[in-house]
Amino acid sequence: MTLQKFTREFASVTEAAGNLACAVKADAILFLLDAATDWERLRELIPPEIKRVLVATDRQEDLAGADKYGLIPLVLNKEDSPLLERLQHALIEAVADELLASHCDVIAVYCGFEVNRVDSISIIRLDERMRRFTSRDLQRLESSVPLNNLKIVIDLAVAIGREGREGKKVGTMFIVGDTRKVLQHCKDSGFDPLKGYGRKSRNLHDPRVREDIKEIAQMDGAFVVSPDAVVERSRQIIEVLHENLQLSKGLGSRHWAGAAISQRTKAIAIVVSQSSGTVRVFQNGALVLRIEPMDQAVKWQEFNYESPAIEGDD
Repeated sequence: MTLQKFTREFASVTEAAGNLACAVKADAILFLLDAATDWERLRELIPPEIKRVLVATDRQEDLAGADKYGLIPLVLNKEDSPLLERLQHALIEAVADELLASHCDVIAVYCGFEVNRVDSISIIRLDERMRRFTSRDLQRLESSVPLNNLKIVIDLAVAIGREGREGKKVGTMFIVGDTRKVLQHCKDSGFDPLKGYGRKSRNLHDPRVREDIKEIAQMDGAFVVSPDAVVERSRQIIEVLHENLQLSKGLGSRHWAGAAISQRTKAIAIVVSQSSGTVRVFQNGALVLRIEPMDQAVKWQEFNYESPAIEGDD
């Protein structure tokens, strides 16, 4: 097992985090580490009035013994992911598991500049957007699509993002509503497995149909879904210009297509990222919801918006 040495510098940062948590009356401290460390020494340096101290690493074995000293272990399984993504994931998992409240203040301690060197402290406020995704989150969307039908599609997208298929991550897109106009911007990418089936066999209210869609989602192309939650087409290529759009850096062609089709039509685009499983909902060319595919889906906010210079594959 790799160990993160509890150096003098690590000890100083830990003490500083504890003092800061007391000064700002933070609700918890989160240590985001690259490996196991001296859990007993870490807890000793945190003031006793700080009751909630979470320790997060990417591997279960690195957290062995942490709970023995009153620490709350959190497994990330996010090896090789960027620091910001790991930190976001740790906070989202903690809220989803009810280890943290969605409105609390957290002191985060992590290796910000060098691997295995604990050198950074941040104060993070988890606002109301860090909570479970519900139908209420869709009420502000002005759409002709009934909210219960829209949520069925989003829940399906979240399940695809969380589960993948046959051990592999899956990225896909659903375009819901304004079907006739959407189809004017579509062309087939290949054989449509749903072609020729009756509406009942394409209705997403049927759990068996949703399972079929998970299988088809492994193939290229988008799903076009009517307002009554019936899949009209699958494996569609979206052909629409991307002008006057601004997306977060790093989002690729699937997200750009989703944003663009939602700008050109009254449809809502729901995009599943193949790299992370994150679900993004676009309306009027803008991102309106980002949902993390936890066991209980959680909302999260986007960070800095800007137009990326290079598109990726997501």
